Amino acid sequence: MCGDKVFYWLRLAVLILIDAGMINLSVYCALLLRFEGNIPQPFFSSFLHLSPVITVITVAFLFALKLYNRIWEYASVGELTSIIRSVTYSMASFVLAIYVFRLATLPRSVYILSWLLITVMIGVSRLWWRLFRDFWFKHKNKDTHRVLIVGAGDAGAILSKEIINSTQLRMELIGFIDDDPRKQKMMLNQVPILGTRADIPRIIEEFDVQEVIIAMPSVSGSIVKEIVSICKKTVVKLRILPGVYQSTNGNGVLSKIRDIHMEDLLRRDPVEIDLTEIAGYLEDKTVLITGAGGSIGSELCRQVCGFYPRMLVMVDNSENNLYEIEMEISGSHPETDIVPCLVDVRNLEKVKNLFRQYRPQVVFHAAAYKHVPMMERYPEEAFQNNVIGTKNVAETSFDSKVDTFILISTDKAVNPTSVMGATKRLAEVIIQNLNKAGSTRFAAVRFGNVLGSRGSVVPIFQKQIEAGGPLTVTDPSMQRYFMTISEAVQLIIQAGALTEGGEIFVLDMGNPIKILDLAEDLIRLSGYRPGDDIEIIFTGKRPGEKLNEELFTAPERMITTKHERILIANESNGNGSFSSLNQIISDESYLSNDKAVELFDRLLSKEGYWKTHAG
Repeated sequence: MCGDKVFYWLRLAVLILIDAGMINLSVYCALLLRFEGNIPQPFFSSFLHLSPVITVITVAFLFALKLYNRIWEYASVGELTSIIRSVTYSMASFVLAIYVFRLATLPRSVYILSWLLITVMIGVSRLWWRLFRDFWFKHKNKDTHRVLIVGAGDAGAILSKEIINSTQLRMELIGFIDDDPRKQKMMLNQVPILGTRADIPRIIEEFDVQEVIIAMPSVSGSIVKEIVSICKKTVVKLRILPGVYQSTNGNGVLSKIRDIHMEDLLRRDPVEIDLTEIAGYLEDKTVLITGAGGSIGSELCRQVCGFYPRMLVMVDNSENNLYEIEMEISGSHPETDIVPCLVDVRNLEKVKNLFRQYRPQVVFHAAAYKHVPMMERYPEEAFQNNVIGTKNVAETSFDSKVDTFILISTDKAVNPTSVMGATKRLAEVIIQNLNKAGSTRFAAVRFGNVLGSRGSVVPIFQKQIEAGGPLTVTDPSMQRYFMTISEAVQLIIQAGALTEGGEIFVLDMGNPIKILDLAEDLIRLSGYRPGDDIEIIFTGKRPGEKLNEELFTAPERMITTKHERILIANESNGNGSFSSLNQIISDESYLSNDKAVELFDRLLSKEGYWKTHAG
């Protein structure tokens, strides 16, 4: 500690002595310039008398503006501006002191020349190391790799400044790419804008670029996809600066750069949510989430905690999943009472005990079996978990007078051709009919696939790529709706604020994506060429699968809500005979495999029981 203080005062003394010398040298040079090298004796005497005054005043202003506390290795325009301000204030004060205290005078032009020379000398003395460092690493260091930034906007400017200022990264920024015609042939942070997207291959070859960084957090996924496609024709490394860079406030931007994920190609406009509405039904409430350890359930836990519930009851039948989400949420939200409950929703008595003990006011029911081919093999398990489990939680919510109950449904419930889809449609019918009789507001939220969820196609493809292929696609025409988990959950929570009871909310999924295109994109993002490096094979459509998913049934009418990304599927002809449906659900014989198969055969028949009795 003592050594640090000695170094600080020694450094300060050296800088003050250097500045004092440059201040006096500047005034002397100004006199030489004014009198063309022959200074008259009276003015030289005035210089000697005024030298201590201008030295003390200038050093005082340099100290006041903290120019002796700067790290000049990273000096920039801000430091140069501070030097100009300091010298301007000191020269103005110096001239004022001369006239107020009637000190010796110098020609007025000398004051102007002195201001200019002091600014230049002190500026050069501070910036020389920065200039030398930049020159040395740019022209002498052979280990640097050459970087091209796509996007000459705010994000690109912040990123470029950090690259330029960093010596440890050994990155040499050679230019920007931007499609704005007004920016062409311009400079940003002294770095040229070299062209548009179409010029990327030429620029990569011409300047021997080794890495391209996409710094356009607000552009659509289609533009990111196009840039990826262009860059993948070359051998450069490709990374991206995602939208979260904004939270860094300009600091540590480089740490946010990452490899491009599938979400970047899907990127859509950020979800806008009404914080006031959501807080109104979640803040200081007891919220229960089933399936809390799953992909959707765990993200629900994270986002719900952001609205300060009094208690979060997390229900799951997987010990490991429940433990992981408990550790995460407890650490990040210590202000919320976190209650993990290892309970199977198929066990009615345990579900009732949960509700009696914690008295939840809001319930998100995300627990479900979702794997289509697996549920075709075990229809009785699908029936027990997705139908009986939903019935248990929904009816207990009804009896406990829960304020809001939200069922997480799926697009596979629309005109179902699979056991999984049929069970989720039955779950929708259950909560719609319960909504008619009590005070609880029951609603379902229906959406398609989420990227990265367990058992979804993206993690499967990624594992197949890691193994060297091949990638298995069921059918070249197969397509699905996709959205990110975070986006889906934000809209689910918003739907809970919009519900008046009985709605089936349908999330805007955008345009469907071909699974084949998805597979090819993932191969390219991994640095391989589809068909050449990684093979794609077609295995045929699996039991229960459709080529195309739907979001609305034929009788349903699409109704808009005040949120543009949330729609309502309004079914004009009702939900059929719930008493008949309830009788089937109560028949325990359907919990056997054979009887469950028989049931689903009837439910999936276009002209059979499903149409007659289940809406």
